[in-house]
Amino acid sequence: MTLALEHRQVNAIRQHGEADYPAEACGLIGGTVEDGRKVAVLLVPLVNRRTDSARNRYLIDPESFRRAQEKLDRDGLQVIGVYHSHPDHPPTPSAFDREHAWPWLSYLILGVARGRAGEIKSWTLSQDRAAFAEEPITIEERKVVWQ
Repeated sequence: MTLALEHRQVNAIRQHGEADYPAEACGLIGGTVEDGRKVAVLLVPLVNRRTDSARNRYLIDPESFRRAQEKLDRDGLQVIGVYHSHPDHPPTPSAFDREHAWPWLSYLILGVARGRAGEIKSWTLSQDRAAFAEEPITIEERKVVWQ
């Protein structure tokens, strides 16, 4: 499957990663599944609630997740992914990421080096939870049609 994002969404994730540096930034990606693609429609930036090691771990507290899920449900969207940053590390999943991930969801990781956003990659966890596979990302512009 491919994760489809808009330029403005990528820019928002990059800005969030830089703003939260040196801690990991995190948030949810809400969207739809269409023709073998996960189409991002709405980003829900969240606060990293990790009180220890926020530089290399993130925590989305259950209440924040519930509120974000309710917002996406109201908008007819589903959680299609989670994004987070890796301060001063490449955008590849860690063993901790794998232990806490769910199969199927997109895990978009932004590398942030010395406070500057860098490369962004998306990953999905296999059903047996053994490994991540890189997921293609497409950046596209969508036009809103008002009826």
